[in-house]
Amino acid sequence: MSFVATISWLEEGPFALRRWAALMEDLPLFFESFLYTIGLAIGALILAFTLGTFLGILSSSRHVLIRIITRIYVEFFQNTPLLIQVFFVYYGLPMVGIIWDTYTIGILCVGVYTSAYIAEVIRSGIQSIPKGQLEAGYSQGFTYWGAMRHIILPQTFRIILPPLTNQVVNLIKNTSTVAIISGADIMFRANSWSSQNLHYVPAFAFAALLYFILCFPLTLLANHLEEKNSKAYAR
Repeated sequence: MSFVATISWLEEGPFALRRWAALMEDLPLFFESFLYTIGLAIGALILAFTLGTFLGILSSSRHVLIRIITRIYVEFFQNTPLLIQVFFVYYGLPMVGIIWDTYTIGILCVGVYTSAYIAEVIRSGIQSIPKGQLEAGYSQGFTYWGAMRHIILPQTFRIILPPLTNQVVNLIKNTSTVAIISGADIMFRANSWSSQNLHYVPAFAFAALLYFILCFPLTLLANHLEEKNSKAYAR
């Protein structure tokens, strides 16, 4: 590559400094989207954890019908794309007179979708606890829910913390789907901003960095918890 061509590439290419300078000028816009994504993830996580825990407990029930219903729920949401679910809610609810903003729809869809995975994590954790402990709870006068709350779940969460943390990471990345319905998250900001000025490389590179900032510490935490658990049970 000639010197002139190199200078031209630096000035007009995808990595041109002027493109990055434009990004620096509009950083507040990306920061707003960063906060939007955090709020969306927190709301979806609360919903996913609450619903997933409830379904995980039900999926371990003795009642066959309850187990079948929870199985159908889990299989449906795990085997259909989140994007289709978002479209279904976004375009379907107004047809029955229900109009929600994209933020609420994002929390609902991402939360419900992730709850199916959390339910599976919790179910596997509950099943790893010896059944005799549940029977011991019954013998002490506990109901099924009481035994779960006071005996089974405290032990379960210690075991499932690593995979549960991984599900939180997946949830954060899945919030990017709200960009398709114009939710003001990181992905939507990167797409809309770069569409106006054609600075695609800086926009999406910075978006990737923001997601990395959110997800990488949680990945490290999951690895630490998994290593800690393996050492505890190896003794």
